Amino acid sequence: MPKVARRLLIAAVVVVVGVLAVATVVSAKTTLSLKASKSALKFNKRTLHATHGKVTIVMSNPSSTKHAIAVEGHGVDKDGKTAGKGKTSTVTVTLKKGRYTFYCPVDGHRAAGMKGTLIVS
Repeated sequence: MPKVARRLLIAAVVVVVGVLAVATVVSAKTTLSLKASKSALKFNKRTLHATHGKVTIVMSNPSSTKHAIAVEGHGVDKDGKTAGKGKTSTVTVTLKKGRYTFYCPVDGHRAAGMKGTLIVS
């Protein structure tokens, strides 16, 4: 194979690898699991960690009290649907690097301490 053809082939491979790497970073997706307490207004975790991009939080509810999951900060404010006992609430948001608050948006639950910090890197 001539040198020019070999160099073009190597350049093409480098470009393809670069495009695939960027596509992987751009489409990064994180799914986090969280559980409401069975007997108190709190979650089982106070801090969650995610990679920037599309982030989904799935909160399971073992309690007879209805709960939901929400994310707020840096211009983001999105609530998942309220879930009864044995159900899940899910919220999906696209996040930049920074600190966000996750919480239960059911009236009075956040004020009672049902919240935490989501750190996105």
